[in-house]
Amino acid sequence: MPKYVIERDIPGAGAFSAEDLRGIAQKSNDVLSALGPRIQWVHSYVTGDRIYCIYIAPNEELVREHAVRGGFPANRISEVKNIFDPTSAEARSGAAS
Repeated sequence: MPKYVIERDIPGAGAFSAEDLRGIAQKSNDVLSALGPRIQWVHSYVTGDRIYCIYIAPNEELVREHAVRGGFPANRISEVKNIFDPTSAEARSGAAS
């Protein structure tokens, strides 16, 4: 199933308290529950004026519907095409040297 990165422009997000984030998470979970099991929130990263959320969903439309129902901005929704990390530089077992 596709994975998406959602950029949410939220001025002052970096100053949100744990209670603020808990409230946002509760609202998101309520909407996810109503939408059913085809969409999953993985986690989010909070920066100064943005929140970046990682979701798994069958399509962008369902991700956008979550944003609309939750009252969250979804300024940019990008489908993840690939994932790599520092271990990606290592030779795979069985590969020719």
